[in-house]
Amino acid sequence: MSVTDTAPDSLAKAPADLRDGLFQRLEELTADEGHFEAVGQHHWALFEDRGTTLLVTFDQLDPILASADGMPWGHGFAGERGWSHLCLMADGDTYFRDQAVYRHFDRLVDDAFFEDFDRVLFYGHGHGAHAACAFAVTAPGAQVLALNPRASLAGREVCWDRRTLPARQLDFTSRYGYAPDMLEGAGKVVVIHDLTLREEAMHSALFRAPWVTRLSAPLMGERIEWALRNMGVLPTLIEAAMAGKLTSALFATEWRKRRAFSPYLKALLEKAENAKRRGQAIAICRSVTQRLKAPHFARRLAKLTGEK
Repeated sequence: MSVTDTAPDSLAKAPADLRDGLFQRLEELTADEGHFEAVGQHHWALFEDRGTTLLVTFDQLDPILASADGMPWGHGFAGERGWSHLCLMADGDTYFRDQAVYRHFDRLVDDAFFEDFDRVLFYGHGHGAHAACAFAVTAPGAQVLALNPRASLAGREVCWDRRTLPARQLDFTSRYGYAPDMLEGAGKVVVIHDLTLREEAMHSALFRAPWVTRLSAPLMGERIEWALRNMGVLPTLIEAAMAGKLTSALFATEWRKRRAFSPYLKALLEKAENAKRRGQAIAICRSVTQRLKAPHFARRLAKLTGEK
């Protein structure tokens, strides 16, 4: 079963006028170099040919259409670095589980597409992270950076993950299905989950091959990419991943910037307060207010200590 055969209820369509405008821009963009084409009913492929370093991304249409420039984020990111860019786009929560997508990557393999590049990085988050891992098998030696990847959502194997029940209608058992197995021929693989969440920790545990580096971005839930982007560290991580140099030490250095990232600090305080750890909550507030201008934490500190 593919999404082309039976689509889940969550397979929402992007507004037709906005979608058509995007497609026209992408066709014009690739008129001379690269290509843009439909891949079945719910997916599209954009290729921008700029050089021998290739960034492969997996995105959904809604975030693209809602972005400031109305373009896939990889377009600007790869363009600034002179990288080629292959972007698979999905309309809806497909997880890229579609026979048409499988055939597209089969064709790339038959055409020896990936052999034209010296370096290749498969990157994705959420739905795209599963796809980045699953389709990396088509480019042996490619690097992989996946944020919040699901290993699979197939029935009994992951019955403990009930966060996206409609997606369980999709086929995760046939080709390109079980993401950890598809990484066997990859280069350096880095997966990042929030290990404070049960489901995230269990998916992380399934990526247990020796060539996989498993990292944690605690308290960020399924918003790890959003957090890394807003902390300003995502470009550094992607560049390091492309070079095969994204290590635990480098990530730890960049992740320290969370100490000035308000959403993380608020989540940390909320966790302490929910656990009724008043002393820990006071320590967090004092640490933050000593380092940063943080009215929220100053108010919380005053309430916790009874000070005015």
